[in-house]
Amino acid sequence: MGPVLNALVELQSIENRLRVVKAKLARCRRNVIIQENLVRSLQNALEAKKEEILLTKVQSDRLELELKTRDEEIAKLRARLNTAKTNKEYASILTSLNTTKADNSKVETQILELLKDIEADEAECEKIQNQIDDQKQKLEQTRKDTEALATKYQAEIVEIQTEWDSKAKEIPAEPLQIFKRVAETYDGEALAAIQNQEGKIEAYTCGGCFMNIATECVNLLMTKDDIIRCANCTRILVLASAQRE
Repeated sequence: MGPVLNALVELQSIENRLRVVKAKLARCRRNVIIQENLVRSLQNALEAKKEEILLTKVQSDRLELELKTRDEEIAKLRARLNTAKTNKEYASILTSLNTTKADNSKVETQILELLKDIEADEAECEKIQNQIDDQKQKLEQTRKDTEALATKYQAEIVEIQTEWDSKAKEIPAEPLQIFKRVAETYDGEALAAIQNQEGKIEAYTCGGCFMNIATECVNLLMTKDDIIRCANCTRILVLASAQRE
C-alpha cells in the first residue's frame, strides 16, 4: 500500500467519526420530534374525549326533554283520572298512567347513566390535560437540552469536516470519487480490510462481505498503490493493520 491507500484509510477513520457525530445530532433532534408527537397525540385524545362528552350531553338533553313531556302527560292523566265517569274509563286512564310512569323510570335511569358517563369522561379529560401539561414541560426541557447538544455537535461536525476536506485534498480525484460513492452505499464504510481465514495459509476474505479474496489481490496491495475493489460488495480493499506492518 502506498500514499493514496494510506490516505484513504485515514479518510475512512475521519469519515467514521463524522458520521457518528451526525448520528448523535440526528438522534437528539429526533427526541424533540418524539416529544412533540406525544403531546400532539394527547391533545387529539383530549379533543376526542371532549367531543364524546358533547355527544353524551346532547343525548342526555334529549332524554330530559322527553322526560319533561312525559311528566306533563302524567299530570294530564291524573287530572283525567279525577274526572272519570265510569270504572272502565278509570281503569283505562290508570293503565296509561302506570305505563307512562314506568317509561319515565326507564328514561330517568338512562339519564343517570349518561350523567355518570359524563362525569367519568370529564375526569378523564382532566387526567389527559395534566398529562399534556407534564409532557409540555418535558418537551420544553428537551428542546433546551437539544439546543445545547446540537450546538456542540454542529461545532464538532464543522471541525471534523474541515479535517475531512484537508485529508481529501491529498487523494487524487478518481479514488476520492470511488470512496464517496461506496461510502454512500454502505453508510460510510467505503473500505474493507482483508482478513486471514482462521487456520488457513494464504486464504483471505473481504472484511465487509466475508467473500473470498484472491491471494494476488493481497500481493498487489503489498506492493502497489492501486485501488482494488471487492468483486462482490465493491468496497475498496485495504490491508489490515497487522498486514501493513
